[in-house]
Amino acid sequence: MKKLRVLALMHPDLVPPDDAARYSEAERFEWKTEWDVVRTLRDMGHDVRALGVQTELQPIRAAVEEFKPHIAFNLLEEFQGNVLFDQNVVSLLELLKVPYTGCNPRGMVITREKALSKKLLIYHRIHVPAFHVFPIGRKSKRPRGLNFPLIVKSLTEHASLGISQASLVADDQELLDRVAFVHRRIATDAIAEQFIEGREIYVGVLGNEKPVALPVVELDLSRLPEGMPKIAGKEVKWDKGTEAYEVTRSAGAKNLDEQMTRKLQDVALQVYTALKLRDYGRVDMRLTPDGRVYVIEANPNPWLAPEAELAIAAQLAGRAYVELIGQIVELALARYAA
Repeated sequence: MKKLRVLALMHPDLVPPDDAARYSEAERFEWKTEWDVVRTLRDMGHDVRALGVQTELQPIRAAVEEFKPHIAFNLLEEFQGNVLFDQNVVSLLELLKVPYTGCNPRGMVITREKALSKKLLIYHRIHVPAFHVFPIGRKSKRPRGLNFPLIVKSLTEHASLGISQASLVADDQELLDRVAFVHRRIATDAIAEQFIEGREIYVGVLGNEKPVALPVVELDLSRLPEGMPKIAGKEVKWDKGTEAYEVTRSAGAKNLDEQMTRKLQDVALQVYTALKLRDYGRVDMRLTPDGRVYVIEANPNPWLAPEAELAIAAQLAGRAYVELIGQIVELALARYAA
């Protein structure tokens, strides 16, 4: 690949410094993913400019005019503090005719709103948990047929924000309390989903016209402390130093026969196509003890740290981290060359 000018877009608090050695481990952890991607692109010989984007779009326009990037590597997860607004940033890139990595605005709109994406998957006959939306400011009752236990989440937030042990509810009072918590603390509508008991499965996908499903990865929740719900909440994903964090790791899924592996990968490809994902993505599923597959959600532009599920899957497929980052850039550029 020729040397490229790459504009890396990210939240300003996560812009990695040029000299990471001057910072503590805790400080480096805050922008670890961004640093990993930027450093990898620089090690590949590319000229990379990291741009923090928070409340204004004008800095992007200015950077495009001055730096003239061949491509923007989109590492944003929100804009103006709103996860739904990141679609506006890539819309601007499209208007400026700047190639960029990852999902387009349409795919972001579809996947960020969990109920909308589930309805589309149901249309395509893909199994999802039963669910109901509880909008802010409106009274809403649990419909008949939506049975406990339920897991209550933000309708639009991701990265397990607001998901903890208390998210799993067993009666109507617990449901109302948790919905009120989401409304009050996260300030979004809430969604209650049927809790699916089973294995936590992640399938990464790479590509566009002919996307390819990567090897199956599992977050093993079997060693969680006794009595703790087997869900991938914040205790599991982000609370470093806790028992829940230390005993759970993502790795290649074991004890899956070829038929089930192929089934999980086929479902992931169907989801990736139905929800208009692009370049790379990750599909989160639950596999029940009797072999049923339920799609929990799809992640456009998922976490790209070397220890993240997508990188683990790429490594299982024989791709080093540098190859994964390089392939994402190549996939994006190929779309614009077509």
